[in-house]
Amino acid sequence: MNAKGDDRGALDLCALIGARICHDLSSPVGAIANGIELLAMTGGADGPEARLISDSAAGASARLRFLRIAFGGASGAPVSGHEAGDILQVLHGGGRMVIDWQVTDAVPRAELRLAFLLLLCVEAPLALGGHLRVTRGGTGWHLAAEGERLRADPAHWAHLYGEQDLPGALTANDVQFALAPLAARALARPLQVSLAPSAIDLRF
Repeated sequence: MNAKGDDRGALDLCALIGARICHDLSSPVGAIANGIELLAMTGGADGPEARLISDSAAGASARLRFLRIAFGGASGAPVSGHEAGDILQVLHGGGRMVIDWQVTDAVPRAELRLAFLLLLCVEAPLALGGHLRVTRGGTGWHLAAEGERLRADPAHWAHLYGEQDLPGALTANDVQFALAPLAARALARPLQVSLAPSAIDLRF
């Protein structure tokens, strides 16, 4: 099998695994959220404990929706840019990493998958705080991140540059660095990566 076929096979397998996990978890998470809503309607869920459960269920649901796109299949109907922005707002609203999501049009799922994988790549360097602006226009996607204290692993980012293979001891937290180049090649959209001490610029 050629390299392109190997890439697609790896992406397809990842998509199947991601879809299975998200599918199995979405039902119980949804049931928790529905249960809290029913309790609220009967006056049995009025307090900080219930609000904590409700907020946690909403966060878990948004996380599953995000992961289903990032690690799921590229086929299917386009995703509304507003819907993607809502997911990110739930996940990052009020957090250290501020996301300025400027995409409002419907987006092909394969493009959004790559954008979400790259967003995951940016999360770690911005763990101490920063700003990420995401736009999509005639020239493609642009993710521009800024932070005073970026913590970027050189080996992982060198793989995005296409300069070297990933280290053998890749952890689950870093799997997006392995998948993003595969997703970019599947789209025939080369990644353009610029990494500076206080800024990251990604385009495809």
